[in-house]
Amino acid sequence: MNAARHIYEVYIKATPEQVWQALIDPEFTVRYFYGTAIESGFGKGDGYRYVMADGRAAVQGTIEEVEPGRRLLMTFHFLVRAGIDEPPSRVEWVITPAGQVTRLTLRHTDLSKSPKTWAAVRLGWVEIVDGLKTLLETGSALGTVDDPHIAEEDSDPEGDWHRSQAIDANNGTWEWLGRSSAELSAAEVAEMTMTAYAAAYHWSKAAGRGPANEARAAWLLSRVWVVQAAGPLALQFAESVLAICAANGLDDFDLAYGHEARARALACLGRLDEARQARATAAAVPIADDEDRSIFEADLATDPWYGLTE
Repeated sequence: MNAARHIYEVYIKATPEQVWQALIDPEFTVRYFYGTAIESGFGKGDGYRYVMADGRAAVQGTIEEVEPGRRLLMTFHFLVRAGIDEPPSRVEWVITPAGQVTRLTLRHTDLSKSPKTWAAVRLGWVEIVDGLKTLLETGSALGTVDDPHIAEEDSDPEGDWHRSQAIDANNGTWEWLGRSSAELSAAEVAEMTMTAYAAAYHWSKAAGRGPANEARAAWLLSRVWVVQAAGPLALQFAESVLAICAANGLDDFDLAYGHEARARALACLGRLDEARQARATAAAVPIADDEDRSIFEADLATDPWYGLTE
């Protein structure tokens, strides 16, 4: 579920052996890897460095797995950018024959604790991979890329990272909610709950967040607690949804779901008359988009309703 990663693939008109050589030969890397020459024995457990012309290391790490001509897995510690002091991540190169060409796959993972590295290398990897391809296919370096239509770096890398984590956590919570609560073990229920709280936390720090994100995070927590028959907590978060809607002028989809969450929580508490009225209020909220209306009505018809009938 982790979106804090980069994956790039490219087809290169070269043999797997030639692609492998381009990855491990400093005379190649200096021509496409921002002028840095790789240094390593390329054995499992060996260290490596991408060294700049002045002798400083731009990147360093450890070779964790190596299959010559096929795969290279190594830790990645970004050193060259000021203000970045984050845990090492992992970079994996995979070379796959594909007929008359070779597919090169780059995976940069384990970036969940390194949002600044994530942002710093996002477009840099594109230039590196394309530079390697250009060098092997033409014999000439790609050269400096000056593309005014692409921003070099996100203005809020940490906020963007939180946003990606919020989306992952939100989707992960829905994976649990998509199963019957009777099918979930106690450990799975605990994980579902923690994932919902993680979504709310990351949305509170996400780039581009707005009141709707806050309302929907509170709604998700209300639903997680209502399926656990924890009425007081479910009602607390349902009331939060409605308060956020009132404070920010949210109506339509979000307001309908706020009343729906309150209705379920009241039913869970055995306050069925109030629950019935809240559900009727939810159903009466105008929803302009037909697809949103269909989603809401389908959700309103599903359990748990704790004995509440029409």
